[in-house]
Amino acid sequence: MSVQHLAGETAPALPAARWISLIGLTLALAFIVVLAGAWFGGTWLTDAQGRPIANDFVDVWAAGRLALDGHAASAYDWTLHKAAEIRAVGHDFENYYGWHYPPTFFFAAAALALLPYSTAALIWLGLTLPAYIAAVRGILGERAGLFVALGSPAVLWNVTAGQNGFLTAALIGGTLGLMQQRPMLSGICLGLLAYKPHFGLLFPIALIAGAQWRVIVGATLTSAGMAALSVFAFGLASWQAFFEWMPVTSRVVLGAGAADWSRLQSLFGFVRALGGSEALAWSAQAALALVLAAAIAWLWRSRVAFELKAASLACAALLATPYLYIYDLVALTVPTAFLLRLALARGFLASEVAGIGAAVALLLSYPYAKTQVGLAATMIVAALVAYRVIMTRNSVTGIAAQPPHTR
Repeated sequence: MSVQHLAGETAPALPAARWISLIGLTLALAFIVVLAGAWFGGTWLTDAQGRPIANDFVDVWAAGRLALDGHAASAYDWTLHKAAEIRAVGHDFENYYGWHYPPTFFFAAAALALLPYSTAALIWLGLTLPAYIAAVRGILGERAGLFVALGSPAVLWNVTAGQNGFLTAALIGGTLGLMQQRPMLSGICLGLLAYKPHFGLLFPIALIAGAQWRVIVGATLTSAGMAALSVFAFGLASWQAFFEWMPVTSRVVLGAGAADWSRLQSLFGFVRALGGSEALAWSAQAALALVLAAAIAWLWRSRVAFELKAASLACAALLATPYLYIYDLVALTVPTAFLLRLALARGFLASEVAGIGAAVALLLSYPYAKTQVGLAATMIVAALVAYRVIMTRNSVTGIAAQPPHTR
């Protein structure tokens, strides 16, 4: 494969898709070794006494159990929900894992709670991981997409936490990856993303600017339909409890910092970790969100390649929210995949090779660097997208690349 040279930058003429796959496979194999060591060491899935370990998944299972028992609204009550979490694992534990999702997510939680806790935890990862891989493969191509998806460092952090980063990434990737060819299905993915509404803040701006009306219709019908079904299945009281407890969660997590400022991988968390006031952190986060909204509106009205529009929106969705954790950054694979798709078609810039490598290294450093390494990684990818926009507008503006079909 030839490598183009843009604006004086050079990159080595390597078989890029093969190198990408090799690096991703190497990282994925390393993650398997780490997980195996954690399991045998009693720090993942089960402890040294063979008891289930309470991680972030316990809040999902416990909420699902309460919903099955006809008490869905109780999942938002911290005392009642913690008691359900203790019953889930069969022993007490120090932390509390809060249920902060809208009632539409009870459908997934209740289905999982039909199974024993440990089995459900593995099934959850076993179902959402392939969905995430499929989304990335749909963007980048079969072989490269598979190994890029598996090689993301956030994959490891999501698995160890038992979190929903795979689902979030699958829905963001599905929304953007299907938009050009299957807009209604794209809209369904976006509508399902409403289970984490803070990641959808900038999507309406992009869709209106880009005149993606069928996507808007699909998303609206899906989100409204899911909300209506949740009222029927779990009662109106579940929605009342959701809105009643959300301010409490905001005060404790974003106001008091109960979850540790260094864990919040957002600009808000960074300002607070440095000792800035809550008002300053909110001002900085709001200013960033406004800048991102303006940039997205301009870019989606422009004629640059769709890969750049999609990558910019996926990055902006992560940067705009103050509530972002390391497992959410599985979704950073989506803009990276769009960048790689464009680079495989047009040639890599040297800055992209270095930048993506730096982003991967930052995410790998998370357990050791107690700071916003995820924020830094996301900003690097966003900067690479912005630089591509500048370079393509100065040369071959607006010619979209076709997704490579690597085998």
